[in-house]
Amino acid sequence: MAFDAFFLSAVLDEVRDRCLGGRVDKIHQPSRDTLILHIRCREGREKLLLAANPTAPRLHLTAASPENPAEPPMFCMLLRKHLLGAKLTAVSQLPMERCVNFTFDCTDEMGFPVQKTLVAELMGRTCNLYLLSPEGRILDCLRRIGLDESAKRPALPGLMYQAPEQVKKLNPRDELDYENLLKAPGPDILSERLMDLLGGLSPLVCREAALYAAGSTDARVSACQEDVADRLALFFREHLSHPRPCCYVQADGTPKQFAFCPIRQYGTWVEAESFGALLDSFYTLRDRRDAMRQKGQAVRKAVQNHVSRLTRKLANQEKELEATYDRERLRQLGDILTANLHKITKGQRTVSCEDFYDENMALIEIPLSPLLSPQQNAAKYYKDYTRMKNAEKELTHQLELGRGELAYLQSVLEELDRAETEAELEEIRRELWDGGYVRLDSGKKRLKTPKLQPMSFESTDGFPIYVGRNNRQNDELTFRLARKDDIWCHASKVHGAHVIISCGGRVPPDDTVTQAAQLAAYYSEAGKGQNVPVDVTSVKQVKKVPSGKPGMVIYHTYKTVICNPYKDIVVDALNAEKK
Repeated sequence: MAFDAFFLSAVLDEVRDRCLGGRVDKIHQPSRDTLILHIRCREGREKLLLAANPTAPRLHLTAASPENPAEPPMFCMLLRKHLLGAKLTAVSQLPMERCVNFTFDCTDEMGFPVQKTLVAELMGRTCNLYLLSPEGRILDCLRRIGLDESAKRPALPGLMYQAPEQVKKLNPRDELDYENLLKAPGPDILSERLMDLLGGLSPLVCREAALYAAGSTDARVSACQEDVADRLALFFREHLSHPRPCCYVQADGTPKQFAFCPIRQYGTWVEAESFGALLDSFYTLRDRRDAMRQKGQAVRKAVQNHVSRLTRKLANQEKELEATYDRERLRQLGDILTANLHKITKGQRTVSCEDFYDENMALIEIPLSPLLSPQQNAAKYYKDYTRMKNAEKELTHQLELGRGELAYLQSVLEELDRAETEAELEEIRRELWDGGYVRLDSGKKRLKTPKLQPMSFESTDGFPIYVGRNNRQNDELTFRLARKDDIWCHASKVHGAHVIISCGGRVPPDDTVTQAAQLAAYYSEAGKGQNVPVDVTSVKQVKKVPSGKPGMVIYHTYKTVICNPYKDIVVDALNAEKK
């Protein structure tokens, strides 16, 4: 990724072109590090995203609509107080740095016009967002930094804002003498030399410059041709003057790298329609998954703890069950003692007897309790035999229950991986609360949310297809909403969603069954694999496991189809669902 200062500069050109003069209409903070300003402009509404995430800092116009928390964070409330209705009048960038100032015309509490500034510092670990007063004093910031953490640049309300130190490197926008620069002391690798000398560039762009000028990303300065300096000047003059939103896309369609220039070092690259669209496609899906992973962290940890404890318990029970398999020897020792009671006196610790269960009638030493009589010692071996026999039945039953519970908890973990909205996460949390696995936070105000419906798609033949989002929905979909003659699909022998083809008394074509099977494969534990087996049967063949956990079913009559969980079929179906 190359969200460097010059990529940001190209993004800001888009922002200025579409947002300058617009007024802030709404402000949302969908996650801890991300703000979205809704700006009402002459040509429509724009959404400006500012992400002060240390692992993925960025700023761009977005078309995405991430889910917002029920209660806005304090920093979001502060920005609403100061910036709602404010007019964006200027956007400036610190030279060769990922630091942007947004200037707004506002009114103060008395109704007088004032200017306030929203500063976005998008520089790795020091990412932060600041709201400044007209005098440059910090009204508040996203991450407060005390004097004990940074004596050089503390970030606390009431302190004067200090801009980051300017980069002490050469600006590649200037007309530089690359021939003399390459003669100066420094690393022999050309891309590393450019990183040392020039400011505002990412390693990816420096490698691209080396590839363009010297024919290799690993080119050495000592081996460069005479025209390398001229080609470097041409590269930076061309791409800094006319930046392009370029992206390297993997074979599976996943964007992997982006820059403001063509990415030729990976062989193939594509150009997006805008810098905002490029960053949207790159980050939207990842951000949604990261946000849900963060929100569901407490639930996931609770389930994983139950899984760990249950796994250890099952391992111990299996050892105990294995020990019961040798119980027949206890009965034999009881028989041998009974036949040799005349040889035993109370107080003995062992007795030597012939083993008449052995072909050679070998002598064996049988341990005794000195506190018991000969008859009681023999009875103890029979009692231990009976205890082991009963233990085998009970342990077998407990292992069956434990394995079923473990399968259920693992299915919940799979659901958490698939959850894409707060509502889905809340349903999983409620399901676990009903099962006694987690406690709901009674001290936190919980808003009533409407009941979440299963995902609904439509096949190319016009048949409705429904997909359960979690175990409770799987139960409701299969045993309440579906008809007996509907078609039921589920990925074979792995955790996943129940998929129902609503037939309405008709026989669905093979294409519809295939599409439903692809959905079942995609929304399963094997969703990232290929050639996934999917079981297909009628709903009347599916039975709930007696006293089983939600979503646990059994079926015996079915056919298995092999399909690939193509992402395209799911995307098309999701588009149909939104319509």
